[in-house]
Amino acid sequence: MKEIDKVALIVLENGKILSTKSIGKNKYYIPGGKRENNEKDHETLIREIKEELSVDILQETIIYVGTFIAQSDGDTKGINVKMNCYKADYLGVLKKNNEIAEIRWLSYKDLDIISEVDKIIFDFLKNKNELF
Repeated sequence: MKEIDKVALIVLENGKILSTKSIGKNKYYIPGGKRENNEKDHETLIREIKEELSVDILQETIIYVGTFIAQSDGDTKGINVKMNCYKADYLGVLKKNNEIAEIRWLSYKDLDIISEVDKIIFDFLKNKNELF
């Protein structure tokens, strides 16, 4: 079984979660991406969020949330996404960049427009009363 290794940033405000939609895609994803070479999670997180959202993650505030695994959207059955999720503070104003077409704050009722792995993360956050 193949696994796509990704790192994501969970940002919550007023019971909603920060999500992004890439150009040419029809689902929203929690921002983040794949590691390059031998990057550590924190390095991937800092680089990907800068590339996608134009903000700087404050490394000393990074906190591990959990690892979530699900079938990869748009891939053959049996290819999973493993998402290592973190919370962190950042400097700057969120602004779409590179492949990002849209930034949106989603609530739990938006399950029909997100990826499979994000659905697991949404359930996890809802059960912790962090997502409404």
